[in-house]
Amino acid sequence: MSPGQRFDVVIIGGGIAGASLAYFLTRRGVTDVVLLEQESQPGFHATGRSAASVVEWDPVPALQELKVQGAAFLRDPPADFSEHSLIKATGILVTCQEPLWSAARAAAATSADRGTVVRILSPAECVDLVPVLSPAYVDGGVLLPEDGRIDVHQLLWSYLRHAMHAGAQCRWGATVEGIRVEGGRSRAVVTSAGELEATWVVNAAGAWAAGVGMLAQATPVPLTPHRRTIVTFAAPEDVAVRDWPLVHNESQRLYFAPESGGLLACPMDEEPMEPCNAQPSELVVAQAIERLGRVAPRLVPKTLRRTWAGLRTFVPDRALVVGEDPRVRGFFWLAGQGGCGIETSGAVGQIAADLLIEGRTERFDAAILSPARFAP
Repeated sequence: MSPGQRFDVVIIGGGIAGASLAYFLTRRGVTDVVLLEQESQPGFHATGRSAASVVEWDPVPALQELKVQGAAFLRDPPADFSEHSLIKATGILVTCQEPLWSAARAAAATSADRGTVVRILSPAECVDLVPVLSPAYVDGGVLLPEDGRIDVHQLLWSYLRHAMHAGAQCRWGATVEGIRVEGGRSRAVVTSAGELEATWVVNAAGAWAAGVGMLAQATPVPLTPHRRTIVTFAAPEDVAVRDWPLVHNESQRLYFAPESGGLLACPMDEEPMEPCNAQPSELVVAQAIERLGRVAPRLVPKTLRRTWAGLRTFVPDRALVVGEDPRVRGFFWLAGQGGCGIETSGAVGQIAADLLIEGRTERFDAAILSPARFAP
């Protein structure tokens, strides 16, 4: 990489956030774009380690709306976007116990009013759908029959393929060492291979986004990465699991779902951590098996096939951080996706592109996402 190159937009981070923005920018005619990723391949961290699903259900109203918008894109992308369907509508079954069940029923009504297909199930209907469930831990269920698992690899590479075809550049193994700011505006990204001047610098660095913000002397956005662990294992030979929905028990902090002929389970852990190549904790893995033993005791495995962990990054209000920094002009935040960055990418990528190109968006109340909410 030679020094002194100039781009309209430099995107730091090659996960789903950066890839989706590159795609939507190029579709709008902004093709002088370069995407930088510190790893040797895109989507190495949070994106590549997610058991990504469309779940049009969230206690945070802003996320609920973004999930609905994101699901609309995933269900009906442009005709040439991907080779296969991006969503397998396996269904999502949200179960819980009181007092959460009463709140869940109320939230289900709100979701239905916003256009999400929702069915309220009795405890018996939940057990009929997934016979291994222990009735003692199910006071009712909310079934989202049109939601389900996302083909993350296809989605990520569809964004990147179309962006690159339109002229965007992607550079893997690119380490960002600094951001040059002059006159209150970001001017360039400094890398180990040279400096890239830019009209816009986009911080889509996931768990590393707070550190990138510090390089730009931007508003201190309180982003914290949290570890999330997943285990996979064989299904019991006498249990047919292939057509089950993803089952989420909020009261017991567990979800499980069919995966590659077997099952996966997650104890929904959220341990704050520094940015890193996250590794699973033996204690958390044991918690997953313990919770599975309560919720669906027939599924408890004798051995595990695989365990892994990834980082989900949040700010305290759990909404995303999308918009120009109030302190450093030209420095744009696209961070804090938490656990919904993949399913909302079709919406958030378009919102971010609107804000970069036009300075406003009609798709969503941008003030809810703005980094200005953290300005001192």
